[in-house]
Amino acid sequence: MNLKKNTLFIAKWILICVLIGFFSGSASAFFLVALEQVTQIREHNHFIIWFLPLGGLGIGFLYHYLGKEVVKGNNILLEEYENPQKTIPFKMAPLVLLGTLITHLFGGSAGREGTAVQMGGAIADQFTKFFKLNTSERKTLLVLGISAGFASVFGTPLAGALFALEVLRGSKTRLKSVILSFLIAYIAYYTVAFWQVKHTHYHIPIVPEITVNNLGWVVLVGILFGLTAMLFSRTTHLWGQLFSKTIAFAPIRPFLGGLILVIVIYYIGTTKYIGLGIPTIIESFTTPNPWQDFLLKILFTGFTLGAGFKGGEVTPLFFIGATLGSALSLFVPLPIALLAGLGFVAVFSGATHTPIACSVMGIELFGLESGLFIVVACTLAYFFSGSVGIYQSQIVKGTKYHLYQRLKRKNLTDL
Repeated sequence: MNLKKNTLFIAKWILICVLIGFFSGSASAFFLVALEQVTQIREHNHFIIWFLPLGGLGIGFLYHYLGKEVVKGNNILLEEYENPQKTIPFKMAPLVLLGTLITHLFGGSAGREGTAVQMGGAIADQFTKFFKLNTSERKTLLVLGISAGFASVFGTPLAGALFALEVLRGSKTRLKSVILSFLIAYIAYYTVAFWQVKHTHYHIPIVPEITVNNLGWVVLVGILFGLTAMLFSRTTHLWGQLFSKTIAFAPIRPFLGGLILVIVIYYIGTTKYIGLGIPTIIESFTTPNPWQDFLLKILFTGFTLGAGFKGGEVTPLFFIGATLGSALSLFVPLPIALLAGLGFVAVFSGATHTPIACSVMGIELFGLESGLFIVVACTLAYFFSGSVGIYQSQIVKGTKYHLYQRLKRKNLTDL
């Protein structure tokens, strides 16, 4: 009897993983193709950027009248995991998809991880009623949705599985969730491959020897990457608070934000800091970037998301970290590609409090040869990024949490 029960239990969760993995992976594949299409339209028709305020107004009205309960985005997934209340409305998926495509079509500076994770979470949570799952099992579904969304949109299944577990580690994670998170990450990853959608590839051709001197430089840049992550998180939250306090009617926020962005883009005379910025990220691995690139991307992305446009923060974090690392190559005696790669994952690590997932992501993307440098940079960025990340509802636990609590008690920091 127990054998039959266990077999049915395993079969049920494998079926759930296959269904969520396939649907989430397919949604990410469609999203990646659509995102590339709207980006190409914008890049070949720069005049369309002048319509960014109207695009913002459209997003504002969409969420004001149809999506008030899902406007908090990724934070809803974190809150529902910590304190389950009700099933996440499925409309979160199409709303964030449409909002992100509009943002990128008209020239907002945003990413794609938030969109994929929200779609994955919304899709996964719909299976709660279908399979009649309890609260604990529903938490597992949310882990699976985040894992599937992240793994499929970036093409990094190991990092995707670990990210879902690490970003939610404020609560106790069951072994079942760990195993299933890895299973569904690969299902979603191979689903994107099945649809023949490609991911961007990066390469670090030269990795120096592991010496005390080289590790010392990595420690220094790791700290700088952490402080940069803190600046990005604080700036993004600051713009969001400023818009919400000064403009009562939510749909007007992205309209006015879009208007200001259009004027700034016209004034600086470049579209380098809008959209995902993938070409600049790729270039940063071979050519030193101007020092202002990472600062302007922080400003553009924080303002775009704070005003109410949709999209993720992670790809802009890649841009910020890679361009900062690239600029540092003029002063730090390490290969430019290594510095860009370290910044790529380390700033992300600091902003999301996920050093393990980001270290693994770096190894998945850049190879095991640079693994030690990646781990050191991601760990230090994590510790030096402060206690507030890009997800306001994230509960930060572990060594970093206890360290900051001890410092606060001694009045040594207000981070």
